[in-house]
Amino acid sequence: MGGRGGRDPAVIRAKAEIRRAVWDRMEREGVAAFPLPPHGRIPNFRGAESACRRALAIPEIMGAAVVKVNPDSPQRPCREALLGMGKVLVVPTPRLRGGFLLLDPSAIPRGRASEAATIGGAARWGRSVDPRELPRIDAVIVGSVAVSPRTGARLGKSHGYAELEWGILAGLGKVVERTPVVTTVHDIQLVDGIPVEPFDLPVDYAATPTRLITVEARPPKPHGILWEYVDEALLGEVPILRALAR
Repeated sequence: MGGRGGRDPAVIRAKAEIRRAVWDRMEREGVAAFPLPPHGRIPNFRGAESACRRALAIPEIMGAAVVKVNPDSPQRPCREALLGMGKVLVVPTPRLRGGFLLLDPSAIPRGRASEAATIGGAARWGRSVDPRELPRIDAVIVGSVAVSPRTGARLGKSHGYAELEWGILAGLGKVVERTPVVTTVHDIQLVDGIPVEPFDLPVDYAATPTRLITVEARPPKPHGILWEYVDEALLGEVPILRALAR
């Protein structure tokens, strides 16, 4: 999570080093895609469309009615394809400042799915929904900077919003332990030895342009918000979090 309370500085440094190494390698080997540079963000990558196709062929995704998808660039093909499949999307707004958006494909005009899959289009064609009023979510797709193919340990860009979103939704019963979590990444982003903290959200599947990995030995997912890791700065940034804290 974004808060720093109770965290081991050595773990924070180790995570930062892994992120920097992945960003540097993606840039050096020319696999990073717009927006550039990849540093400081969930990096877009060449082959993101292929990775999304592999993710969307997972049976739990195929059978889902409602899918939560992050708003970052490499998952835009996933959002567009899911809308085309008739799936309802739950999309968090950047930094959760506007809460969660619900995108119902039946309410999006024909031919506008590509627009609705962008951040601006989601704001236009989606509607803001109190998280307590969201439908039950059948599957989750997240972006990553790095992910372990062995344990499913995942690193985002360091702000902890994917974990915060999961914590909010888990605390409200919208996601549960068996809700599958999928990430789409480039093969370069597969890294073992990622340290894990109690609030970290592991993945069940990692889809790359070349393969689909099923994680067999992941740790349990958090069951809600771990408030001991939430500081005043994070509370000040996220209105939903302040409301839930009250």
